[in-house]
Amino acid sequence: MNCSTISEAAAALRGGEVTSVALTQAALAAADAHDELLGVFLRRFDETALEAAARADAELAAGVDRGPLHGIPLGVKDILATVEAPATAQSLVLDPAWSKQIADAPVVARLRAAGAVIVGKTTTFEFAIGFPDPDKPFPIPRNPWDPARTPGGSSAGTGAGVPMGMFLGGLGTDTGGSVRMPAAFCGITGLKATFGRVPKSGCAPLAYTLDGIGPMARSARDCALMLAVMAGADPTDPYSSARPVDDYLGGLTGDLSGLRIGVDTASWAGGDVDPSWPDLLSGALAVLSECGATVVDVVLPLYAELVTAQSVTMAAESAAYHLPDLPGRWPDYGVGARAYFGGGLTLGATDYVQAQRVRRVGQKAMAELFAQCDLVINPASTMPAFVIADTDPVRPFATLRGLHTQYWNSVGNPSMSVPIGFSAEGMPFGMQISGRPFDEASVLRAGDAYQTRTDWHLRRPSAAALSGANLPRHAAPPVRRQDVPLADARLAAVRHLLTGARVNPDEAEMRAIAEGFDQLRPAVGALYDIPAVRYEDPALGFSALL
Repeated sequence: MNCSTISEAAAALRGGEVTSVALTQAALAAADAHDELLGVFLRRFDETALEAAARADAELAAGVDRGPLHGIPLGVKDILATVEAPATAQSLVLDPAWSKQIADAPVVARLRAAGAVIVGKTTTFEFAIGFPDPDKPFPIPRNPWDPARTPGGSSAGTGAGVPMGMFLGGLGTDTGGSVRMPAAFCGITGLKATFGRVPKSGCAPLAYTLDGIGPMARSARDCALMLAVMAGADPTDPYSSARPVDDYLGGLTGDLSGLRIGVDTASWAGGDVDPSWPDLLSGALAVLSECGATVVDVVLPLYAELVTAQSVTMAAESAAYHLPDLPGRWPDYGVGARAYFGGGLTLGATDYVQAQRVRRVGQKAMAELFAQCDLVINPASTMPAFVIADTDPVRPFATLRGLHTQYWNSVGNPSMSVPIGFSAEGMPFGMQISGRPFDEASVLRAGDAYQTRTDWHLRRPSAAALSGANLPRHAAPPVRRQDVPLADARLAAVRHLLTGARVNPDEAEMRAIAEGFDQLRPAVGALYDIPAVRYEDPALGFSALL
C-alpha cells in the first residue's frame, strides 16, 4: 500500500493493510534510490529502525497502541541529540560529548515513547545557519523538485526527504524560518509552534530566545499528530511553557465558519515577487473563503523593524555561543557559518537590548492586531527555491530574496507554511498561516481545511526531474567574492572588533563581514527611532526562579 501521509499510514496499520516493517523498508528503499543525489541523510539507522518497526508491529498485534505515531518512520534533523549517534549540527566543531551525555533530546524521547521509528539524522545548514561548504565532509542537500536548487534551510534534509518518501514526517528547527522555508521550497507542510510550546533542550542552539523545534510532514493533520506528542513543558528547558496542550486533532473539522482571517500584502508587494505568486495567493484565499472564513485586509505592524530585531537577536546570540570556538577553530567552521558568526561580533550590546525592546513593542502591537482577526496570511516566500550555483556561501542572504518568515520568530507566534501551488518553472510555493500565541489549534484547523479542498501537499516530484540530474553529492559552487566599495573607516572598525575578539578572517572574508555590517547598520539605527520603544522593557527570558 502506498501511504503518503502519517494519517493514511496510521489507519492502514490499524486496518492490517500494511506493517511498520513494510513502511520502514519502503522509506529506506527511497533513501537507497535518491539520497546519493539529494543529500537528505547524514546518518541512517537502518538496523535499529527495522528493529523498532518490528517491535511496533508486535505491540500493535498484541493490542498495545501507543497512538497514531506508533510504527511511523520519522527523520530527525542532525542538530538534535539522539541515542543512536552523536549530533554534528553538520559541523566539525560540535563536540560529540555534548549530545552523548543527553542521549535523546526530550522531543525525540517523546516521539520514541509514542512508538515512532527513527530512521536517521537529516542534513542541516551548519549550526542551522551556514550554507553548506563543499570543502567540508558533509552532503550538500538538494531540492527534489529540481536538484540544481536548494531545498531551503536550515532543515534541509527533512524538507527534501518527506516528499521523496524517505520518512513520513520529521523534525526541523526554526529560528528565522528554518522549518517554514524548506517546507515552502519542497512543497510540504511545516509548523513553527509558539516559542516555548515545544521544549528545545537537546538541540544545539542558534539563538536562545528564537529557537523552536517543529514538525514537518505532508499535511497539517500530520503536523497536528506530531505536535500533540511534542508539545508541553520539560524541566530541562526553562523557556518551555506549562500551558495545557490543546486537542489539535479534535479541531480539524474542515469548517472555518466564524474565523476572521487577515491577509497582509503591504510587507511584500514592493519586493522580489515571482510572477506566479499573486495568482496562487488569490486562489488560496478563495479556498479559505469557501471553507467559511471571512477574509479581510490587514497590515502587519512594524514589519521591517521586527525583521531587523530578529536579525540582530539571531546574530548576537549565535555569536555569543560560538565565540569560545571561533578564535581557535575558525578554519573548522564552514565559510558561510564563520562569516555569519563573525558578523554577529560586530553588533553592540546596546543594539541587542534595543532589539529586545522592539520585540516587546511588537508583541503588544500583535495583540492589538489579533483583536481584529483570528489568523493572518502572508507568504513564506514570494520567490521559489534559488539555484545553488548562484549562491556565494560568504553572502548567502544575498541570494535569499523574498523570504517572509523572520517576522513571526521575532514576536514568537505560531506560524505554519502550507503548499499553495507551483511557479511556471514547476517549483513549489507556500503561504504562512499564523495565529495568536499558543493557538496552534486554529492555525492547524485552517491549514487542514484548506488541504481538504486542495492536493498541492500530496504532489510528488517527477522521476524525470531526478533521473535527468547528474549532480555529485558533495558539489557546491565556488565562493564568489565580489567586493563592493567599502569605506576604509568602516572596514577598519570591523577589523578592530574582530581582532579584539581574537578572530582573524582572511581579507576577503573580512570584507564580506564588513559589507554585511555596512548594510545592516541603517536598519539597526532605525530601531532607536520607534517612539513606543522609548520606555519599554526588553523581552528577555530571565527569571529569579530556576
